[in-house]
Amino acid sequence: MLDLRSSNPVIADETLIASSHARPVAQAATVAGVAQKTVFAASLAVAGGIGGAALVRAVGQGAIWGIFIAGFVASLVCFFALWRKPQRAVWAAPLYSVTQGATMGVMALLLDSILASRGVTAFGGLGLQAFVITLAITAAMLIVYRAGLIKPTGTFVAVLSTLTIGIGLLYLAQFVLGFFSIDIPGLGLQSAMQGGKGAWIGVAINGAILVIASLWLVVDFQQVENAVATRVGKEYEWYFAYGLMVTLVWIYLEALKLAFRMAMMANERK
Repeated sequence: MLDLRSSNPVIADETLIASSHARPVAQAATVAGVAQKTVFAASLAVAGGIGGAALVRAVGQGAIWGIFIAGFVASLVCFFALWRKPQRAVWAAPLYSVTQGATMGVMALLLDSILASRGVTAFGGLGLQAFVITLAITAAMLIVYRAGLIKPTGTFVAVLSTLTIGIGLLYLAQFVLGFFSIDIPGLGLQSAMQGGKGAWIGVAINGAILVIASLWLVVDFQQVENAVATRVGKEYEWYFAYGLMVTLVWIYLEALKLAFRMAMMANERK
């Protein structure tokens, strides 16, 4: 039986994948097909990031919230559109990639502006630094997976899932406490701007979350290979590309925050 446990609820629907075997498959999905569509989706995200940042520069700060809201709404639309309907991924994956790319581009622009206001310049810009980190992590995880150094066993996925849920609850708690002006030490980016021990705690937490997000790529790679081995339909290539993009966006976000923290700490040591 195909095991599809993942950090991405959309591609974790085991019943949905299994149901694909109840009907003949005219053309089966391939690993190369998933890889090509993921690269295309990632390219759209990069284009969206550049476009989002350019829009803010042209229109002004008023465009920021519009882009954030568009990214959030698009994420919800894609999630519910793909629920038991993988064929919709042919448009949902590009939509998700472009809107999330725009959101990440705007976040990078905002963090760069915060650094600039403090007289700090990140080499190449935080967006580029986060992109390089994400690319390096993806390549490293693929090498690790191919070499069999990390095997996504049931226990491995269960532990990773528990840690991921814990991270989600932690961020939810920070969101609620934020209304009362209470910060969880090291979790928010405020700790990076305040410096001291809190900044180091923030780097440690950020680094740990980045590692957890990166390990999900190993699980996602296994899921793609399992799906291909069981000859799921060609429509699942976009479906799994979308799932991989969800993980990659999370990695990019954590990499962006880590780059910001490190730039602030480097300036503090001067």
